[in-house]
Amino acid sequence: MNIENVERNFKEKVCEKLRLESEGIDRYRVFTPFMFEDGDHLSIILKRENGTWVLSDEGHTYMHLTYDIEERDLQRGTRQKIISNALSVFSVQDRQGELIVPIYNDLYGDALYSFVQALLRITDVTYLSRERVRSTFMEDFRAFMEETVPADRREFDWHDPKHDPEGKYLIDCRINSMPKPQYVFAVPNDDKTRDAMITLLQHERWGLSFHSLAIFEDQEQINRKVLARFTDVIEKEFSSLGTNRERIKRYLSESMRMQ
Repeated sequence: MNIENVERNFKEKVCEKLRLESEGIDRYRVFTPFMFEDGDHLSIILKRENGTWVLSDEGHTYMHLTYDIEERDLQRGTRQKIISNALSVFSVQDRQGELIVPIYNDLYGDALYSFVQALLRITDVTYLSRERVRSTFMEDFRAFMEETVPADRREFDWHDPKHDPEGKYLIDCRINSMPKPQYVFAVPNDDKTRDAMITLLQHERWGLSFHSLAIFEDQEQINRKVLARFTDVIEKEFSSLGTNRERIKRYLSESMRMQ
């Protein structure tokens, strides 16, 4: 392999603002202008393994994403679909967290082009629109409740069959087998905060007995007046799911022991 020819091929296929730098025998770092949202550059290594040249991120891409996203959340829901699609479309292999593309028939430039496109597509999980972030939060909430509460003690999207047969006042997750059931609300925005408040007030009017818990996506984003009114009717709140998983688990575990 002639490294000057490889670099030239890279520039022809990808971009002129690119260079290779040797980091030892049969190992080169590929510097490109492509970056994550926070300004860090993609990490790309060209190296020889078992007689084959490969491009690798050496696990950097996933590691970088976990600065802001729980690793488990990359492996399910909307985020997992984005990542799987990127790997499939650009023929990138996931080798226990290391993303690689083997180079065949000396097609270095083509391989790098596909690799860069795949990495950029994967970083799209940090560029989700507000609507898709909201859907991901609800997916994360549901997955969290599934792993925290036994299946026979929880029911998603529950409504009272006697007072609300049409399901107008839904509870995101109802935990049963306690003197008072626990109503758990996933709250991503102002509208959901208002809906949860109306639901709680309606259940109080029906004379139902229950405990209530709200888990916000980001409580700081909720309108102060809306939040103030909601706080008057909800029993327990957690400001976010991501940073409070263990606290919420302990709280729910203690609640479920009250049988």
